[in-house]
Amino acid sequence: MGEKVTGNLLIIGGNEDKQGECLILRKFVAMSGGREAKLAVITTATEMPREVGDEYRAMFRDLGAASTSILFIGNREAANDRNQVSELENATGIFFTGGDQLRLTSILGGSRVDMAIRAAYRRGTVIAGTSAGASVMSDTMIVEGDSSDTLKKSSVNMAHGMGLLEEVVIDQHFAQRGRINRLLAAVAQNPYVLGIGIDEDTALIVSPDAKCEVIGSQTVTIVDGKHIIHSNISESKPFEALALTNVTLHVLPTGFGFDLKRRLPYACK
Repeated sequence: MGEKVTGNLLIIGGNEDKQGECLILRKFVAMSGGREAKLAVITTATEMPREVGDEYRAMFRDLGAASTSILFIGNREAANDRNQVSELENATGIFFTGGDQLRLTSILGGSRVDMAIRAAYRRGTVIAGTSAGASVMSDTMIVEGDSSDTLKKSSVNMAHGMGLLEEVVIDQHFAQRGRINRLLAAVAQNPYVLGIGIDEDTALIVSPDAKCEVIGSQTVTIVDGKHIIHSNISESKPFEALALTNVTLHVLPTGFGFDLKRRLPYACK
């Protein structure tokens, strides 16, 4: 079995507050060193890298970070650029913006930048991601799915993620876009994998000991299928309704945490 996690992650459900208290982004800066934080923002997922990069640079400057570098990595050539690697080697915090998670894996996967991110993660650099940048952190990621109909095998399509967080699958904009069906479909395919659904303006802080803490204005939903008694996913057709029994569900707001190894929620002190 894997160790679940080996570094510090901040996984954001998207649409985090950027105009008020900015609790989640402020937490990222604090985790990355506060006024000594040297941040690297990766805009690969978005189709508007300049605009999004400028927005986060201004926000992190206002929140007190020492410096923020924007990495415009739009193709495989840029993903193997040594200058990009150097920025990541000097960073105390790395931030993935939202957009399309498949752009992240297809452009970065196996590149020098990918290797630099993993090396930074192992030495303690904080890795944060919002929306698509959240989905990509798990070893299996949700690429797309239908959240508007009855639970079916076809409710979700998945691909390999970056694997920074093992044995989980992450979905974002969770309650706001009604994505419980696709998270259940993902867990049904392998009940040992924990499903984590993160609402907007909400984040999960994951420590190297596999303990998690919820922060933000909404909730995190945990779907645990380990004790499923009956599932018909293997014999059902793509558009037939799924049967799942004895699924465990946890809904956790700020002030609660979750132990990924023990699969248990807890109240934070």
